[in-house]
Amino acid sequence: MIRDKNLRKLSDDTYLRDYMPAIQARADKTAAMYKRLRRKNDNLDGFASAHEFYGMHRVSNGWVFREYAPNATGIWLVGDFSNWQRKPEYKLERISDDGDWEVFMPVAAVGHGQNYHLEMEWTGGGGSRIPSYARRVVQDPRTKLFAAQVWNPPVPYKWKNTSFKVPDRDPVIYECHIGMAQEEPKVGTYTEFRQKTLPRIAKAGYNTIQLMAIMEHPYYGSFGYQVSNFFACSSRFGTPEELKELIDAAHGMGIAVVMDLIHSHAVLNENEGIARFDGTSHIYFHAGQRGRHPMWDSACFDYGRISTLHFLLSNCRYWLDEFHFDGYRFDGITSMLYLHHGLGVDFVNYGQYFDYTVDEDAYTYLALANKIVHSVRPDAITIAEDISGMPGLAAPVEEGGAGFDMRLAMGITETWGKLARDITDQDWYLPWLWSELTNRRDDEQTISYVECHDQALVGGKTFFFEMAGPAIYTDMRKEDKNIAIERAVAIHKIARLATLGTAGHGYLNFMGNEFGHPEWVDFPREGNGNSYHYARRQWSLRDNPALKYEWLGDFDEALIRLLTRQPDFMRNKIRAMSIDNGAKTIVFSRGDFIIAINLHWTQSYADWPILVPPGSYELRLSTDSQKFGGQGRIAEEQTFYSMPEIVGKEEINNIFVYLPARTAIVLSRKRGRG
Repeated sequence: MIRDKNLRKLSDDTYLRDYMPAIQARADKTAAMYKRLRRKNDNLDGFASAHEFYGMHRVSNGWVFREYAPNATGIWLVGDFSNWQRKPEYKLERISDDGDWEVFMPVAAVGHGQNYHLEMEWTGGGGSRIPSYARRVVQDPRTKLFAAQVWNPPVPYKWKNTSFKVPDRDPVIYECHIGMAQEEPKVGTYTEFRQKTLPRIAKAGYNTIQLMAIMEHPYYGSFGYQVSNFFACSSRFGTPEELKELIDAAHGMGIAVVMDLIHSHAVLNENEGIARFDGTSHIYFHAGQRGRHPMWDSACFDYGRISTLHFLLSNCRYWLDEFHFDGYRFDGITSMLYLHHGLGVDFVNYGQYFDYTVDEDAYTYLALANKIVHSVRPDAITIAEDISGMPGLAAPVEEGGAGFDMRLAMGITETWGKLARDITDQDWYLPWLWSELTNRRDDEQTISYVECHDQALVGGKTFFFEMAGPAIYTDMRKEDKNIAIERAVAIHKIARLATLGTAGHGYLNFMGNEFGHPEWVDFPREGNGNSYHYARRQWSLRDNPALKYEWLGDFDEALIRLLTRQPDFMRNKIRAMSIDNGAKTIVFSRGDFIIAINLHWTQSYADWPILVPPGSYELRLSTDSQKFGGQGRIAEEQTFYSMPEIVGKEEINNIFVYLPARTAIVLSRKRGRG
């Protein structure tokens, strides 16, 4: 994984100097907890292995099952193997004062594929529970009830691409949801994704996929963000072996696989999840009002508890070890970091990152999570999703940071959304747009994107849908003439070129948005008649040569392959060559590339000057190309030669390019002769 050894320290930021004592305190707190947890080990690996102790395990002479439930007074395994009755041979014994329970069973006592749950008693009550470390959870199609499932296939999955390491490159991420990655109105599977969707991603040039909704969740419509079983991959998509086969296949294509990790909260369901697991709410969560998220209606973790750290840090390790994931995008970090969860708060000064509203235990947990991830997999990618802009999240732990490799540049997608939704073209202020595209801390690496899944959710609109409006339903045939669609097609391409061209250290796109997928994402629910119509991706639109979606998909593929094939493209400095708000033009260079953008809605420029070093420059990509739905006003495959001019006593060189309205071009300097 990319690790820029030349990152500036947090203390070099003049705005942070007054807060260095607080930053130092964070570093000290993390170091103290790290020392406490690792005990005699050199790292956290031993502590972060609770999944190897708890849960159902096949051992040499039988089965052993263990559970952590400090408040329980009695626990039984009840399932297919006991005819769903409490039987003495399946009763757990308490083996420690800390709250560990265990039962040993002979080989014939349970079998692969049998369903079960726990029946637990505590003072004053009891209830059925799914084991907290269950690795396989299934739903009965008839009763809709969930149960753990004994999972020990006779032939373990054999990995083919065991030597895969995340290449030292900038990630170009395709954000995916397994269930809605197919076109049929149903829940897609791991196998269908591997066979049908993965080849599309590889062809499109993306080098990383981010899988959403992998951890088991009882309600499909939650998009995977209301997790019940943290160690079980969702069975509605298939078996663990089929998920492993998917990841293995991606590795064989050179594609890294990052998982959307939900450690910001958990579903409140008691029978399915870990809320009030042993009759108390404080094994893993805060008690009382603080333990309940006011917007998400979910349980909030107490990151200061050792049992919570044991559970979550082991979860970080588990998915790397068992499924060979290549890292994580940590979801909902803003909610974790602040007692107010970021709700209704505008972050306008640095003091808000260090005041009494910050959950310092959560910050320590994130730093420890990054330490365990990078200890187990030094090449792994960790990405922070934080809207607050807290400094230090992607700075080294040793310098008071949280240790993430990258953070999402969430302000960029807000900027594009505001421009498309609220401001007419004539009023777009390009210096502000440029600032939002390029404004990032020197000590942190960022991932840029026009939009992710958030903008596609029901009630919102994707960037293309916002611009196209109702005409998206009537005028997407290539022969159709519609001003709104023409504008949407043109600006869609420009926005993606500008965003990838200025991306900090990575780029992201939600599946289907690259070709302007129509409508929103909405999972089957009572309010829509349990329809799958919006919970799918209509790949046939992309594949239909008669529709304009093909233009957008082809452009995205050409753009990604052009820019990312240049070694270290995103590590090259960006140089703003000219930003002219009156003319609505932006010209900048990066590495060997020069990118010129004209966002004016009517004005074309016949001989727009670009100041360059002497030489010749090839036209490599044009949004106005007819093969991408443009008007074809720019000749393909042309070369521009610099023209010397004496200004004062200095000789300068310009090339003069034709820059039509709502068009962007990419040039590259010829090396050698020219």
